Amino acid sequence: MKSDKIEIRIRYAETDQMGVVHHGNYALYLEMARIEWLRKLGISYKKMEEEGVALPVTSLSVKYKKTIHYDDVITVKTTLKKRPTASIEFDYEILNDSSEVLSTANTVLVFVDLKTNRPTRPPKYILDALEI
Repeated sequence: MKSDKIEIRIRYAETDQMGVVHHGNYALYLEMARIEWLRKLGISYKKMEEEGVALPVTSLSVKYKKTIHYDDVITVKTTLKKRPTASIEFDYEILNDSSEVLSTANTVLVFVDLKTNRPTRPPKYILDALEI
């Protein structure tokens, strides 16, 4: 399936007293990577919401293998796991500058119609962008 990568430099505020990234920041890194993945496909999350469709996260899991520290540059690789239906699922790898896997993660998001607050099918332009 389609993949993309982004680089992120770890800021001091994202770490604890030991200079290690706090676990709560991983969700932010995954979101940044996912939104860039969509943007590179020509999909604007903002436009999608303006058109009445949201993508709330319904599942998030992270497996921590090695620590990430202040000022490290990480690469977050985002991969679409399967064809979207009413939900869309992504796998992630977080790598250091030596390409070692520091963490793996998975998110599931559901397409929600903002008028009815119910799950819906993905907009056609998303399926078209994925060439599915």
